[in-house]
Amino acid sequence: MEQAPVIGEPEKTLVDKEIRALATVLLERVGELAKEMAARIRAGSREYHYDAVPEEDLEEACRTHVGNALQALTGQVPLDTEAAAAIGRRRARQNVPLPTVMTAYRVGVRYFWESVVTEATTTALVGNDVLVAAATAMWEIQDGITEGMVSGYHDEVARRLLVGDQERSALVEALLEGRSMDADAVWSAAEVLRVPHGGPFAVVAAEVPGIGRQALPDVTALLTRRGIRSAWRLRPDLQLGIVHLRTPRDLPDLVEVLRDHAERRVGVSPSYDDLNRTGDALRFAKVAMRGGDAESSAVTVFDDSPLAVATAGAPDVMARVAARVLGPIEALPADERALLLDTLDVWFDCGGSAEEAAKQLYVHPNTVRTRLRRIAERTGRSLTDPRGITELALALRAVRQTPRPPTPESTDDTRNS
Repeated sequence: MEQAPVIGEPEKTLVDKEIRALATVLLERVGELAKEMAARIRAGSREYHYDAVPEEDLEEACRTHVGNALQALTGQVPLDTEAAAAIGRRRARQNVPLPTVMTAYRVGVRYFWESVVTEATTTALVGNDVLVAAATAMWEIQDGITEGMVSGYHDEVARRLLVGDQERSALVEALLEGRSMDADAVWSAAEVLRVPHGGPFAVVAAEVPGIGRQALPDVTALLTRRGIRSAWRLRPDLQLGIVHLRTPRDLPDLVEVLRDHAERRVGVSPSYDDLNRTGDALRFAKVAMRGGDAESSAVTVFDDSPLAVATAGAPDVMARVAARVLGPIEALPADERALLLDTLDVWFDCGGSAEEAAKQLYVHPNTVRTRLRRIAERTGRSLTDPRGITELALALRAVRQTPRPPTPESTDDTRNS
């Protein structure tokens, strides 16, 4: 039984020679092929409209790809993937969606193969067996061209995202610093930040857990899911945001997101309508943030927390008030001090009800009353006198807002861990 002949080196050389001859003939028609390929792409992809990709641009790209592929088939030069990458970058700059570009490439490759087959059968330059080899070589070349284009496209998208983020961050910083802008500049800033031109807005100030770390990771996406637009800026000590409050429901939704994801204190400014007032709103947001308990992840809304913001607005003054009013309590051992201050805090939260405070503290109401009596005796402030209650409330809020230095015991624990 005879074995099928094995194609040896002479036969392979002959095949390569015939493919090169076919590609050389087609190279003489590059302009014609590019023009027809562009027409096919227009007909096969309605999204490839003239506003995005002008006629001469598309024809030039087709000429580049056809010439590149044919030259690679002739063996004259290696495949130039950088030319394909440059076209990919250009399509990204033109905002042509990548799936649309890929559709255009599929149409173009189909036409290119049809042209190769037509030329081969019309001129009888090559036989069917050579066409098979040519198809293999052509698809490898087209894969290289397509990969180069996609790589260039993604590189440009990444570059534009980086530039866009930097521009947005710079604009947010300019607004937060209170730089005055004319109407056109404010309009442009709103466009770049992708927020409406008019309010109401609110500024959010959140303490970061560490330098360079976000206080509210993915906050933009979390708010977007609720239909709330925002723009953010990370500083060494704070993460700051400008939030558009489209509806009355947006503020409660914003606060809910902040409470669910904050690790440290967060402040929310009063609402405002003019982006030029962002700097003022930031001051209020910072005051509100400082109004929260220093050891918590409290979210303080400026307009809803007059006591907190009043004490946070003048921290040096309130520190003296706290020392004057609660000094005798602060002088007690740590456990006893914490017990009395926590009881006073819960009693305030419960509207001055010993019974309600007892439920939260899991003690008898008489225990709460006993602790309150000890506070009154040590501070000299009556919990039935409005003035005494006010002074205790202000002093307690000031104490809560001030980070307490670590005790020797906790320092030792940290050192030994």
